[in-house]
Amino acid sequence: METFDVGIIGAGIHGASAAFHLTQAGAKPVIIERTVPAGGPTGRSSAICRAYYTNPFLARIARDSIEMFEGFEELTGRDAGFRRTGLLYLHPPGDVADVARSVGKLNELGIETQLLDVDTLAERFPAFDFEGIGVGAYELGAGHSDPSAATSGLFDRAVQLGATPRIGLGVVALEPRRSGGAILGLSDGSRVACDTVLIAAGPWTRPLALQAGADLPLHAERHFVAVYRWAGVEPVPAHGDTAQGYYLRPEGDELFLSGKLLPEPPVDPDHLDESIHDDEAAWVAERLVDRVPHLAAAQVARGWASLYDVSPDWQPVIGEVAPGVFVDAGTSGHGYKLAPALGREVARMVLGEDTDRGLVDFHPSRFDDGRTLDAGYREAHILG
Repeated sequence: METFDVGIIGAGIHGASAAFHLTQAGAKPVIIERTVPAGGPTGRSSAICRAYYTNPFLARIARDSIEMFEGFEELTGRDAGFRRTGLLYLHPPGDVADVARSVGKLNELGIETQLLDVDTLAERFPAFDFEGIGVGAYELGAGHSDPSAATSGLFDRAVQLGATPRIGLGVVALEPRRSGGAILGLSDGSRVACDTVLIAAGPWTRPLALQAGADLPLHAERHFVAVYRWAGVEPVPAHGDTAQGYYLRPEGDELFLSGKLLPEPPVDPDHLDESIHDDEAAWVAERLVDRVPHLAAAQVARGWASLYDVSPDWQPVIGEVAPGVFVDAGTSGHGYKLAPALGREVARMVLGEDTDRGLVDFHPSRFDDGRTLDAGYREAHILG
C-alpha cells in the first residue's frame, strides 16, 4: 500500500489549486479524480471572475484569484483564457445603503468598484430599462476565464512539481486512522494511506466526510446555463441583476451566457439531467428582455446544466472535520472565482501552518454553533 503525506480527493479547480500550492510548499500529494481534471461541475462553470463580495475574506481571496488568472501563464505555463470585461451589478432600491457600504469596503481592498445612481446608470447604459432598480455598482477588474484550461494548468503544474495523479479512479471508502488522516479505498481495488486528507469533491463531499464521522449540511442543486447568439443585436455589458435574479456574460464575439442567481431544489448528484429545458431558457430570456428590450432579437443557441454543492448560508465550508481530514466544499456556485488563491490558504491549513484569520469563519462547526454567515443580497446569497 502506497503512503502519501497528503491525499486530495477531487481534481476540480479547488483540488487542483490546493495541489498546486501544496507542491509549491514542497509537499508531494496524491490527487485522486474519478473522471478527469475539471470533469465535473468545474468544467461546466460559467467561470465569471469577480471580487464583488460582502464578506471581506472572500473579497480579498477573489481579488487575489483574479490577479492569478491574469498572470496564469507565468505561474503555470498555461493560459487560463482570462478576459477582463468589467461587471455591472443592479440592485433594487432597498439595497442602496448596503451596496454603498460594500462598494466603499471593496475600494479600500483595492477592488476598484464604482457606485452608480439611477441617473448615471441610464446615461452610461442606455439600452437598459432600469425599472425597479435603485442603485448599481460597476467592478472594473472583473471578467471571465476558461474553467477547463485553468484547472488543467494548476493540475499539470502540480504534477510537474511532484504530485502523483490517480485519474479515472473514484474513492469508494475512507477509513480514518487513529493517528490522523485516512486510508482511501479506490475503485480499482487499491488502497492508499494518507497522513492528511483533503476532500474537495464538490457535490460528492458529504458522503465521503460522513465516513470520517462528519455529517455536513450540504446538498446538491441543478443549475442551468443558457447560451444565446447576439444575432446582430448590439451586445450589452456583463451584468448581474439581483432584482430579476439572473446574470449575463459574453462568450467570445458571437455568444453570451445567462443563468439564475437564485436557489433551486435539491437533487441527487448521481442522476443529473445535463440538458437545458425550454422553460428554463424561456425563464431567463423573459428577464433579459425585461431589462434589455432589444435582446428580444437574440437567438437561443444551446445550453447545459450542472451542479452546485450548497451550504445552508451559501458560503464555503472549509476546515478540519476529523483528525487529519479536511474539507473544501459547499462553495454554492461561486467557488470557481475563489479557487486559485483560496488553494493557498487551504494548503496552509492542511500543512498545519498559519492561515488568513478570516478562514476560520468558514469552518463547518458554524452550523452547529448557529453562526451562519450573513452574506449576499436577499436570495442572491451567491454574491456572498
